[in-house]
Amino acid sequence: MEQTDLRTPARPAVRPVTPRQRAARAARNGGEPTLEFTDRVPYDAYVQASTLHRLQRPLSSDPGEMSFLMVSQIMELYFGLICHELRETQRLLRADRVWDALAPLRRAALHLEGLNAAWKGLRWMTPADFNRFRNLLGEGSGFQSAMYRHLEFLLGLRDEALIRPFRRQAEVHAELRAALQTPSVWDDVLALLARHGHDLPAELLDRDVTVEHEPHAAAEAVWVRIYADAGPENHLRLLGEALTEVAEQFGDWRHQHLKAVQRTMGAKVGSGGSAGLAWLQRSMARVVFPELWSARTAM
Repeated sequence: MEQTDLRTPARPAVRPVTPRQRAARAARNGGEPTLEFTDRVPYDAYVQASTLHRLQRPLSSDPGEMSFLMVSQIMELYFGLICHELRETQRLLRADRVWDALAPLRRAALHLEGLNAAWKGLRWMTPADFNRFRNLLGEGSGFQSAMYRHLEFLLGLRDEALIRPFRRQAEVHAELRAALQTPSVWDDVLALLARHGHDLPAELLDRDVTVEHEPHAAAEAVWVRIYADAGPENHLRLLGEALTEVAEQFGDWRHQHLKAVQRTMGAKVGSGGSAGLAWLQRSMARVVFPELWSARTAM
């Protein structure tokens, strides 16, 4: 018997049309939108909007909770989208298609801008506003976002202990473990640089990728040399700048997260059991693509 993927519910197919068919429909409609369909509205069949708008289930009657819930869901979607772009970047880097890899990297940076903008939807929230429904969240915390953990792993921020909360969710845990055991974007960048003739030691190229990358002087020196060539054909320099933009935007998200926590709960203990603000401050010390930043001192 054929197996079906229960995670992907059956839905009506979106029927493709040609430019000629579109023009004919517009002529029949006299330039007005189509108002009659034989089945589900095609937009909903594609976007699944009716499903998305049924996924909000607030735990309180407080009207502000909907903002908190929906902004959290929007951020989850952005986490997944940015992970998608970074995996595409990895695929292209592994094929030595440096120029092509710039496009998904730049898209990832733009998606991070959108992710950062989502914080604005919570700037109204004071401690009193949050306290009206915070207790109902129990131990629920953004720290427990599996997709955010995927994003951190892709960016090279790795800590095996952080997949432990998902042990009772076998599929999620397996996916996170696989991500932890797969090279990060930075690992793939360093491998690419070595293939392009840059001298990087084996200890850096053959390291245990489940462990967080430690900054290395040899990698820093390579980036200093790459940036010395400002010519338009130096695609590695363009790669460095695209990676820098991703790292900077991600750093901005972490900073805005810290400020949002500070605004809504000060230095209170976090919902997930952490020290809250203090824990976030410590986590921000972990730098994404570190040699790209330290190399600037020597440029």
